[in-house]
Amino acid sequence: MALSAPLVLPMFATLFGAHWMLPGWLQLALATPVQFWLGARFYRAGWKALRAGAGNMDLLVALGTSAGYGLSVYQLLAHGDQAMHLYFEASAVVITLVLLGKWLETRAKRQTTEAIRALNALRPERARVRRNGADLDVAIAEVRVDDQVVVRPGERIPVDGEVVEGASEIDESLITGESLPVAKHVGDRVTGGSVNAEGLLLIRTTAVGAESTLARIVRLVESAQAKKAPIQRLVDQVSAVFVPVVIGIAALTLLGWGLGTGNWEAAILNAVAVLVIACPCALGLATPTAIMAGTGVAARHGILIKDAEALEVAHSVKVVAFDKTGTLTEGKPELVAFEAVDGNTSSMLGAAAAIQNNSEHPLARAVIEAAKRERVGVPPASEVRAIAGRGMAAVVRGRNLRLGSTRFMQELNVDLSAMAKIAAALEAQGRTVSWLAEAGERPHLLGLLAFGDAAKASAVDAIRRLHEMDVSTVMLTGDNRGSATAISRQLGIDEFRAELLPQDKADIVAELKSGNRRVAMVGDGINDAPALAAADVGIAMSTGTDVAMHAAGITLMRGNPALVADAIDISRRTYAKIRQNLFWAFAYNVVGIPLATFGLLSPVVAGAAMAFSSVSVVTNALMLRRWKGSIQ
Repeated sequence: MALSAPLVLPMFATLFGAHWMLPGWLQLALATPVQFWLGARFYRAGWKALRAGAGNMDLLVALGTSAGYGLSVYQLLAHGDQAMHLYFEASAVVITLVLLGKWLETRAKRQTTEAIRALNALRPERARVRRNGADLDVAIAEVRVDDQVVVRPGERIPVDGEVVEGASEIDESLITGESLPVAKHVGDRVTGGSVNAEGLLLIRTTAVGAESTLARIVRLVESAQAKKAPIQRLVDQVSAVFVPVVIGIAALTLLGWGLGTGNWEAAILNAVAVLVIACPCALGLATPTAIMAGTGVAARHGILIKDAEALEVAHSVKVVAFDKTGTLTEGKPELVAFEAVDGNTSSMLGAAAAIQNNSEHPLARAVIEAAKRERVGVPPASEVRAIAGRGMAAVVRGRNLRLGSTRFMQELNVDLSAMAKIAAALEAQGRTVSWLAEAGERPHLLGLLAFGDAAKASAVDAIRRLHEMDVSTVMLTGDNRGSATAISRQLGIDEFRAELLPQDKADIVAELKSGNRRVAMVGDGINDAPALAAADVGIAMSTGTDVAMHAAGITLMRGNPALVADAIDISRRTYAKIRQNLFWAFAYNVVGIPLATFGLLSPVVAGAAMAFSSVSVVTNALMLRRWKGSIQ
């Protein structure tokens, strides 16, 4: 800037009637370091592009400014200080403006990665570990799984873990986007990076380092920002031919003006203006800056987008298919009723608890809790096995028992008529019914168990918002038809499919995709993984299983279905920014290059316009940072 200013000031002075110029040799002395020292990066990058058989903005700047500088040197050598037309200020100012634009662009792009820097800042460097009764201050790298970590009020939790002593409220806002503190007690899980607000906690470490939730979030965001969206591949193809076309237009401009008018100075200046104003950089920045800003702001609101393709696809979603349990409902079922065919409900409940005693399934835990509450004896079970999508089998007191869905019982040829009316009444109330039967040559029904799982408070609002966005909703569940009917009516869901196996869900998602409709699948369990993979974009709840999250393109850090609408909304807004940026970049070049070709723009104005084009694209993308989700 200091070297360019003396070259430019005389040009501005002429606007006020003053006519003075620096001596030609002094102009050369000021312009040369600008051209070959400050401008060295353009020569290096341009040369690399040429060797790779490609072209870029740096090549255009190097060619354009070299032409202006070379013409000025020729004039100075030919006419000395008597030379009337020197253009050192044009080449120097173009380089200065482009470098200024690069600096502003870099500064703006750095802001798009603010989310990653904020997440990295959450990582404590040290932890207080309790070993042999003493609390030791150690580096976080020395903490191991199962170590007990002491966290005082106001401190940041250094590891993922489980509370083994104490109770407190935890601020998880920077990780999940949840603004209110979350109460934690013994047995509850906590996430590294969150803040302990009140009580003293003793935490058993379950994950550290690269395996921690925070590290995985950072990797997901970095991966999403590094990958190219499908639309970027088209832009890359356009950019690959853009530079050769511009060089061709500049050559035609040079020949046209030179041969047509005989004024080769004007011809060179107009060709320089064509080279300088062309901006493949704006085209190249249009998509990635919007992707970086969109994924960054989404992460701050608890929406993790695995890759740019998921972000781009989500904007055109027209159907959202939801799993029921744990996604639209709380996923914490309670056993609300149990009936035995012979009237011996205690024996029936004990047998059901025996079958599920070692299962982690939510319904199994509900049965075991009910058995404890009713003080029912639980006999031992052998040959216990799970039958995917259907239920469980075991031998209890010498009897070959089966526990599971209506579909499972029908496959076993169990007659359910004895309790069909009771089951229908329970299902009409939204209850999930499981049956207990004895298998064998003459399979027969022993009883039924009914579970209640309340719909999430935010589910109705989530469905309403999706409908306002012109998105249809479907519920897919392995539950019975009666329970599915009650829940879908309560939430206002457009349609539902019930009594499904995991593969059935995937098949229905494929069916929904017919007619070129984009389909998103939202789930949280292992049984949802096939459907998540089959959908155009899978959306997993972080409250679910790792299998579901691996199969999904988007992960919601809170079990709030309203975030589904937020994910689609930020996707639509990001894609709108991409379209705006691409329109501006193409329109700028379509208008600017002809103006330069016809001699209506000087190289200095062209350089300023080119710098402005790149900065405006980045600035427009940064406006995404103002986005606010529906859940504050």
